[in-house]
Amino acid sequence: MTIKPIKTAEDYKIALKRLEVIFDAAIGTPESDEADVLGLVVDEYEKKNYPIEAPDPIEAIKIRMEEMKLKQIDLVDAIGGKSRVSEVLNRKRKLTVDMIRNLTKRLNLSPGLLINDYKLVR
Repeated sequence: MTIKPIKTAEDYKIALKRLEVIFDAAIGTPESDEADVLGLVVDEYEKKNYPIEAPDPIEAIKIRMEEMKLKQIDLVDAIGGKSRVSEVLNRKRKLTVDMIRNLTKRLNLSPGLLINDYKLVR
């Protein structure tokens, strides 16, 4: 099969169906090579047409906490005190630069993600 750019929703459906057929092809076969290239084309189309926005900093922290099976108490060393952790996670206090630095290391999150603005709850 010749791989073509995906320009329409119909092209996208056809590419996904083909990718489904060849996805588990043995490595080193023409089908495996086709799956690699087709996967890149599909990925590029999805990035342009179905972008996924990054979560706000607090959601990102909560998601990572869940992934790492952490509780609020586990962030005391990064944020500073049980009540401060609670205030940050409940959007009553903004993250400081020091908190962002500590959370970047503790949770392995991008500083760029954590510096994004978010609304406080009053």
